[in-house]
Amino acid sequence: MTIKIRYHGDVTPLEKIPQGDWIDLRAAETVEMKAGEYRLISLGVSMQLPKGYEAHVAPRSSTFKKWGVIQANSLGIIDESYCGDHDIWYFPALAMRDTVIEKGDRICQFRIVEKMPAVAFETVEFLSAPDRGGIGSTGEK
Repeated sequence: MTIKIRYHGDVTPLEKIPQGDWIDLRAAETVEMKAGEYRLISLGVSMQLPKGYEAHVAPRSSTFKKWGVIQANSLGIIDESYCGDHDIWYFPALAMRDTVIEKGDRICQFRIVEKMPAVAFETVEFLSAPDRGGIGSTGEK
């Protein structure tokens, strides 16, 4: 699969490392944030995803530990229609403590997944499957 990518400014080109299914994204700017501040951090890329695919963007496992920021929308979804020259990818960061993220720091990651197929909903009076026991029913251990 080939993905067309446009880099904005002097940023490190993306690369897919052999281990893992996710590709790291880097801050395209140095950002200083105070605790409680929200900021869209440019990732310096625009991409044209293949038809029928979308990108899922999530923080790296070390993002909170290193910088004390969380991704404000938990998981970012970028669909194939967000594909123009100026459709730049961003990381929506919420700072939990004062922090500085340097240009080039790996702050999040993405993977390409097939979009959900078309679905239809059928209203029924009862579901034919057995109950599992409700939320938290798998136990504590």
